[in-house]
Amino acid sequence: MEIRRALPQDIRELLHCLKMRSKYAVLVVFVISLVIIEKENNFISRVSDKLKQSPQALAEANGTEVSPEPAENGSLASLQELDAAFSQLRSHLYNITLQLAGDGDPGPRRHVLLMATTRTGSSFVGEFFNQQGSIFYLFEPLWHVEKTVTFLPGGASAVGSALVYRDVLKQLLLCDLYILENFISPAPEGHLTPFLFRRGSSHSLCEEPVCTPSTKKVFEKYYCKNRRCGPLNITLAAEACRRKQHVALKTVRIRQLEFLQPLVEDPRLDLRIIQLVRDPRAVLASRMVAFSGKYETWKKWASEGEAPLREEEVQRLRGNCESIRVSAELGLRRPGWLRGRYMLVRYEDVARAPLQKAREMYRFAGLPLTPQVEEWIGKNTQAPRDGNGVYSTCKNSSEQFDKWRFSMPFKLAQVVQDACAPAMQLFGYKLASSPAELANRSFSLLEEAQPAWVT
Repeated sequence: MEIRRALPQDIRELLHCLKMRSKYAVLVVFVISLVIIEKENNFISRVSDKLKQSPQALAEANGTEVSPEPAENGSLASLQELDAAFSQLRSHLYNITLQLAGDGDPGPRRHVLLMATTRTGSSFVGEFFNQQGSIFYLFEPLWHVEKTVTFLPGGASAVGSALVYRDVLKQLLLCDLYILENFISPAPEGHLTPFLFRRGSSHSLCEEPVCTPSTKKVFEKYYCKNRRCGPLNITLAAEACRRKQHVALKTVRIRQLEFLQPLVEDPRLDLRIIQLVRDPRAVLASRMVAFSGKYETWKKWASEGEAPLREEEVQRLRGNCESIRVSAELGLRRPGWLRGRYMLVRYEDVARAPLQKAREMYRFAGLPLTPQVEEWIGKNTQAPRDGNGVYSTCKNSSEQFDKWRFSMPFKLAQVVQDACAPAMQLFGYKLASSPAELANRSFSLLEEAQPAWVT
């Protein structure tokens, strides 16, 4: 009786065991089939290579007709047909890959760093790379580092900040976006954050699959412009970065070019550095508007002449110009580690001929300029007036780039010229000798750009 009672339970356990084994058996058979197919494909390729050495293959390659082979060669003909089918399949898959990556051969993976200072037009120029679908573009990710880590200007602290910026930059170019979690405040939870600075300025962070469904009752300080997305999933963003063919990053927080040598020499990176500069008189005029509170003394002195300029403010201006000049001189000397990887660009040249300069920058970076980039440049450089907001990238570039000269008091321009004369001379910015000369549009403040600026 006990055996009879136990028998049904044993049968049930046996059936369950067989069922589980059958699942694993299907998986094993599937894997073995893939291996066999791959081996057969390799065998067919080897046989095909031998066939190509036969007179029949040579005749077919020359386009001549060949009489039918005896029956015993029928199997070889079948192998040729099968090999041709595999070749067509490989070609078809390769073409699909190219379409997904962009038009033409995607080539090697490039890394582009747009290096600038505030109010030099870097947001506008950065869009040249943001609009290219195969480029993963990041807008000012080092902003979080600057807000989290405090360094005193000058001395060892300036070196320390440059080293931190450099190390974070390297990880970002390698698509290790998790490095930002150490600096974003409040700290991300579960790799999710609604606080990535200017997320909406990066197309790659606002498209599928990074743009997840929006979440109610979640405050997003920085959000995508054209669609509602949930908090940024840093894991999805890192995966999207790895899927893109190239990586580009714009920052105004790295000024010392020499600190980037380890990145240029890193075998994992193919880094191209574009240093963007602008007339320091125009930069100061723009900063006085964009960062009004920080330039109250300048504005009062320029308009009223009552509050004298403090020497430390003039020294800060001179120091900024010198750091830019020193980096540019290093790049233009063409040291071995930087040769072919540095390009100097003036914002004024971009404003006067944006499409031409975009082509030059893309050619320097070894990237294809797509119709989408050309279309964006056409739409955003012919506006009847500059777009709203100090960070707008919509400009009537050919008419607006030097409008500062008609509103800047000449004595303010003189201060800039005295403090930044060496940098202005290097970059081809002419000094104005009088108020009339400064405001005279027929007097060009620009010398011709030098071909040697592309190294």
